[in-house]
Amino acid sequence: MENQGPTHYKSEEAIMKICIIQAEPSEQQFLQQELAEYELHFADKLEDIGTHPDVLSIFIHSRIDDAFLELQPQLKLIATRSTTLDHIDMEACNRRGIAVRSVASYGDYTVAEHAFALILAVARRLREAMTARGNHFSYADIRGMELKGKTLGLIGAGRVGRHVVALARAFGMKVLACDIREDADAAGSLGFRYVSLDELLGESHILSLHASLTPESFHILDRAAFAKCRPGVLVINTARGRLIDTAALIEALDVGVVGGAGLDVLGEERVMRQKATHIITDQITRRIRGEDCEECRIGDRTRVQQFEKLILLEDLLSRPNVVFTPHIAFNTVEAIERINRATVENIREFAAGHPLNDLPHR
Repeated sequence: MENQGPTHYKSEEAIMKICIIQAEPSEQQFLQQELAEYELHFADKLEDIGTHPDVLSIFIHSRIDDAFLELQPQLKLIATRSTTLDHIDMEACNRRGIAVRSVASYGDYTVAEHAFALILAVARRLREAMTARGNHFSYADIRGMELKGKTLGLIGAGRVGRHVVALARAFGMKVLACDIREDADAAGSLGFRYVSLDELLGESHILSLHASLTPESFHILDRAAFAKCRPGVLVINTARGRLIDTAALIEALDVGVVGGAGLDVLGEERVMRQKATHIITDQITRRIRGEDCEECRIGDRTRVQQFEKLILLEDLLSRPNVVFTPHIAFNTVEAIERINRATVENIREFAAGHPLNDLPHR
């Protein structure tokens, strides 16, 4: 039977159990102090949960689906330490009456600053410059691009995007933006202009992505989109990896349509956490054991797909005109403190029976 919606925790008989996934030692200490009246458990991954919690606090690397929720009948709240919810099956949570709370805003300045760090790194060819030494040193080979007077195109002009606008204007750049929700007041006060996606692609020297991942924005930069870009455009992504078609980006880099990329996120980040040798070894082991069941064959196909994706990503990240950071745009002392404090507040509001706003903020 379907539940009618999220419930709230109300119990005077039992201490609320909270399980927190992927918390660093300093975070654990803070949460233990701030949530001392509750029963806290910490685990490295979802599979390590040793108790049935009332509240689960996760980060973006923990994927919540219906199969997981089936094993957690006592769960009443998922407090994700992120703004995005695309790692959580919201439909399954709503059906089971599980409330979901995100962190509305924690890293607007932090992510914007990292986006600009990537812009500068790619525009000034810092990765190539770091290895330019010895008898073959050439200024021409590592000559960068000045930002003043160039056009920055933003795909998504929410809170992070608008901070990027301010930084770009300080560098003397022209800023265009494409967004499903336009704010004329913000555009006027910050000094940018809304345009169509096609115009943005054709006019921008640099593209920076700050959009949420939705069915409409999935692979918003694909082969067709890159074909409309100004030749040599630089692509920056600190939003979600699957906004870009990785294979299309590699092709665009090969032919010079894209002159360089600064990436903090990838379409297949979970694959990057595995080693190619581990994927291959597991498949060989199955063959040696003579395992030949349907489940094994499905597993083999999955591993082949993982291996292919890993090779594709390695091809992309090995390029000298690609600067990659491992999803750390959010990672500053200030932002982590805001995340932890907001998470504590979310849990306390839930425990007190206060209504929760389950929708992410831009």
